[in-house]
Order: sequence, then structure tokens, then C-alpha cells
Amino acid sequence: MLVLRAQHQLLKVKIHNNLPPQLNIWMHHLNPLSTQYSFSLSSSSSSMGIMPRNTDGGGVVVMGVDILSERAAVMREAIQKSQSITDNMVSILGSFDHRLSALETAMRPTQIRTHAIRKAHENIDRTLKAADVILSQFDLSRQAEAKILKGPHEDLESYLEAIEQLRNNIRFFNNNKSFKSSDGVLNNANNLLAKAISKLEDEFKQLLSSYSKPVEPERLFECLPNSMRPSSGSPGDQDSNSKSHLASSHGEHNNGTDNTVYTPPTLIPPRILPLLHDLSQQMVQAGHQQQLVKIYRDTRSPVLEESLRKLGVEKLSKDDVQKMQWEVLEFKIGNWIHFMRIAVKLLFAAERKVCDQMFEGFEQLKDQCFADVTTGSVAVLLSFGDAIAKSKRSPEKLFVLLDMYEIMRELHSEIELLFKGKSCNEIRESAFGLSKRLAQTAQETFRDFEEAVEKDATKTAVSDGTVHPLTSYVINYVKFLFDYQSTLKQLFQEFENGDSNSQLAAVTMRIMQALQTNLDGKSKQYKDPALTNLFLMNNIHYMVRSVRRSEAKDLLGDDWVQRHRRVVQQHANQYKRIAWGKILSCLSIQGLTSSGGSNSMGVDGQNSSGVSRALVKERLKTFNIQFEDLHQRQSQWTVPDTELRESLRLAVAEVLLPAYRSFIKRFGPMVENGKNPQKYIRYSAEDLERMLGEFFEGKTLNEPKR
Repeated sequence: MLVLRAQHQLLKVKIHNNLPPQLNIWMHHLNPLSTQYSFSLSSSSSSMGIMPRNTDGGGVVVMGVDILSERAAVMREAIQKSQSITDNMVSILGSFDHRLSALETAMRPTQIRTHAIRKAHENIDRTLKAADVILSQFDLSRQAEAKILKGPHEDLESYLEAIEQLRNNIRFFNNNKSFKSSDGVLNNANNLLAKAISKLEDEFKQLLSSYSKPVEPERLFECLPNSMRPSSGSPGDQDSNSKSHLASSHGEHNNGTDNTVYTPPTLIPPRILPLLHDLSQQMVQAGHQQQLVKIYRDTRSPVLEESLRKLGVEKLSKDDVQKMQWEVLEFKIGNWIHFMRIAVKLLFAAERKVCDQMFEGFEQLKDQCFADVTTGSVAVLLSFGDAIAKSKRSPEKLFVLLDMYEIMRELHSEIELLFKGKSCNEIRESAFGLSKRLAQTAQETFRDFEEAVEKDATKTAVSDGTVHPLTSYVINYVKFLFDYQSTLKQLFQEFENGDSNSQLAAVTMRIMQALQTNLDGKSKQYKDPALTNLFLMNNIHYMVRSVRRSEAKDLLGDDWVQRHRRVVQQHANQYKRIAWGKILSCLSIQGLTSSGGSNSMGVDGQNSSGVSRALVKERLKTFNIQFEDLHQRQSQWTVPDTELRESLRLAVAEVLLPAYRSFIKRFGPMVENGKNPQKYIRYSAEDLERMLGEFFEGKTLNEPKR
């Protein structure tokens, strides 16, 4: 119904728009009158009734009615015509609808065929384009195949491009499996790729082998700082004497820990590394990572080991080390320290650089290849260190243990940096484990040394009372220890926390106390108490002087120095009392006279004071015998320190000479007036002073007097 109404309204509009012009004009003229009259049209009446609104002027009204009647008739006729036209138009329009519907039905098959043709054209275009792509892939595949069949040796870059193109083709046909020949194409491409990678492996191996040569020692030495370069053919050529070796080793260590620059050698030319990188990248992409690792390891590892062998690195077992003479072993330890520094700072650093550049972009592969190549070489180096750490301990090994510990500490950060990653864990832990074992062995050797010093049972006594070899050995030992202060502090921190200075001071004091305890025991071997005190005076003075002249003073402190200086003085005083007390009693007045008086002589050989000439002669005779005995014995004794020797002579002279002068002055005339006075007064004070100057010179019995 709504549709019918809409169509009806539309039709009314069309009819109105199609009214004759005359009717429209008439309707226009009629509109003004509508303001004066109201019309009533009735479908049941054929007449029109008009009722005037105003009745003014009757004639005029009649006349207007006639005009209106005429016009109404015209309008009715026009309406009827319009209705007829409308009906005709509706009929015409209806026939158009039927015709259009029939036309549309007739055109539908044509439209369907046109659409199908258009679709077919589109499909043909797409197929042609796909065919072009496929044909281009075939063309590229043929080009890649031709390059691959030639091999990589002549033009490696083109060969690598061909492999990449082949991979692109494989990806293309994998993504277009609808192509009926794709399986065959893929099989052919994969087979070709496998052959290409196989040739690539051969090329990688050949290229790597061609440029992998051992590094000659001379070339390695050129990479060292000037201060580290050996003056002769081997880095270990040096004085094999223990002390000079220790000193030189320590000096070398100092050079190694400063900011000197090491320049790792170039193992593979820079122009070759990018080619090897591209080859390795293709092998990894082809899933041949393990083959790549094996080729790299089998090629580079023997070269690295040969470089170390040429340098002088030996594979020594614990048994080999145990059988070596100490001088030979010490020499080899010195070389090992050089070898470790050269291996880590130069050879391993250079190898790491090669791995990082060759396998850039493959972090795990870098670490794995580096670990595989260096494992054998590191094992050989560390095995020697382990053999030393596990060998029988002895005091002389402490310093080489500290040297070895020093180099491991020096290289710690570089080992950590070079041997990073999970693949290098075992190597890294082995190196750090060696550092720990060396520190442990050094600490145990420390304790052994303290105990050995205290319990040293050497029966060889120094007959002249000089500094005992044990004293000089221990003091030199301690002085060497202070050359390793920083190392010792690190070593102490390995096992316990606390003030490392206090720990080192405590160790030093224990060693000094152990030495002093041992010296007290050795001093009891002397039958002469005077020589016992001279021996202790010499040795403790040597300890004090050595401490004062070394860094040990700062650690042990002034209190220790002053306390032991007093001990030296006590022993010097004891020596004077024991050695010279008896002879000084010969020059004493006691026992010679009972009262004071003049020196005039009586007839019985006594002077007025009652002193007996015979008693004076006896005193002088005893003095001469004792002094000559002292001179003979003590001129063989030794006070090696010049200052201490002169001081001791002066102290004796200050007591002896005044007493002798006084005695001779007072009682000499009693002897001089008798027979053979020179028999009793053999020496002047000057003679005694001269002879005192010969004391403590360490003369032999048959050595002529000076």
C-alpha cells in the first residue's frame, strides 16, 4: 500500500507538470477571485454554485456569474482532457516497465559472458606474470648453477652470491608448491646447494690452512714492550743463580703490571678475514656449524701449539718436575712466567681477535671455536704450574711460587675477558684454580719456613762469633718477601679477611722471633760466655740494621727496632764484663796496699804505702799473660759491621787504657828500679791501643801480625 501511495503521488506530480498552458493561465487568473468567492464542487451535481461574499450592485453580479460559468466550463473540459492524458501516460509508462524488464532479461546472458571474459583476461594476466616470475627463477637458478659448478676458488664473491641466489630459489619454490614441477626443482636445487656447501667447506679449509702458520719467537718478542724483550735468543736466558734470578723475576713482574702496551701479532691477513667470515656464514646458514667448528679447531689448534713449542713450552708431568735439579727447575719456572705472559697477552689475544672477526654475528660460535683451539695449549701451560704447586714444598720455592702467583694475578682480568662465555668456563676455572693452588702452596710454605727457622738444628757453629748463615739467609728471605708486599697482601686475602698490613707484619715478626729463638740455642754451643754474647750481639745487630734499611721498618715499627737495639747493647755490655772483668782486676789497687801514702821505697821492696814489689810484678805478669791470651783469641773473633766493631773497641779502650795508665804511673817505678823491668812492663798504653785495633778482625792463628 505504501508503494501504491508513493506511485500515486508521483503520478499527480507528473500530471500537474503536464497540464496545458491555457489551464495553468486560467488557474492563475482564478486565484485572485478565490479571495472573494468560495467554490463548492460536487461530484453529484453537474452545476457549480457560486455564492457572492458581497451583494453590492446586482447587475454587476449577474454579469460576473456568466463569466465564471464560462470559465468553469473551460476548466472542466481541461481537467477532463488532463485526466485522459494522465491515463494515457500511465499506460505508456506501464508498457515501458514491461519492455525494460524484458530487455534486462534478454541482456543478462550477455553480461555474464562479458564478466567471464574479463575474469579470464585477469587470470591470463596473472598466469603470465607468475610464469614470468617462475621463468626468471629458472633463469637465475641456471646462472647460479653455472657459477657453482665452476667452484669458489676463482671467484669466491660470485660463488657466494650464487649460493645466496640458490637459497632464494629454494625459498621461492617452497612457497609455491602448487607449481606441479616444484618438487623436482626443489630436489635439484637442494642437491646443488649441498654440493655448493661441500665445495665451500673445502674452500674454507684450504683458505684457512694456507694462512695458518706458527708465529716465530722473534716475531712474538717484537710484539713485547721494549723493557720485556729478551736480550738473547730465549726469554728465559738469565742468571740461574737463585738470588739474581729472584731479583730479575721481580723486576720483570713490575714491568708486566704497569700500563705497557702489548701488540698482538696478526695471525691471518686482514684482507682474508672477510672472505673467511663470508664462508663461515654460509656454512652456518646451511646447518654445517659443527663441521665448521671441527675444521677451525683441527686447523688452528696445532698451529697455536706449534707456536708455543717454538717458543720453548714443554709438556712436563709432575714426575718430570720432581726429578729436576733445583737450578734447572728454577730456570724453567722463570721461562714459564714469560711463556704465560706471551701466550695470554699475545697469542691467545690474537686468536680471540681472529675468532671475533671470522664469526661475527655468531656469539656462541666465537666462544666455542676459541675454546676448542686454545684448550690444548692452555692445558700444557697450566699443567706445569700445577706440577710446581703440588710438588714437595721447600723454603727456596716460596719466591718462585710467589712469582707464579703474581703472573696469574696479573693475567686474571685478561683471562676473564678472553675466555668469556659458557664454552670457555672450564678453561677459565682451570686458570683461576691454579692461582688458588699456588696461593695455598705459598701459604703452606710460609708456615713451613717459620717452623724450619725455629727448629733449624744446624750443628755448624761459627767459631768466630760472626753473623750465622741462618741469620743472613732468613734476613735476605724477609727482604725478598718485602719485594712482594702487594702480592703477599693479595695472597693473604685469598684465605682470610682483615688488614693485610697487619697480617704481613705478624708473619714477619713470627719469622724474626723464630730466628731469635734459634740463635739463642746456637749461642749455647760456645764454651766462652764472652763469645756467646758477641755472637748474639753480631746477629741481632745484623737483624736490626737490615730491618732499618728495608721496608720492613715501616711494617715492624720503630718500637721493634729500638727494643732490639737495646738487646744488642745488653749483649755488648755482657761481653765487656765477661771478657775484660778479670784482666781489669789485675789493674785494680785493691789487694796491693792497705793504706795510702807516698811511693818511696823501703829496704824490703815495699814502698811507704806497704805495696809489695813482688805483688806488683805478679799483677803485671798476670796482666800480660791475660792480655796476650785475649789478643790471640779475640783477634780471631769477628765483628763484621765496621761501625759496631769500632764502637766495641772504643768501649774496651775507654775502660782498659785509663786503668793501665793509672796503674803504671802509680806502681811502674817499683818495677822499673828493679831487674828486667821490660819483663813486666811489656806494653805501653799506645801498644795496647794498637793491639786493641787488631781485635775482632777474624785473623787465623798463623796469620802474621800487621
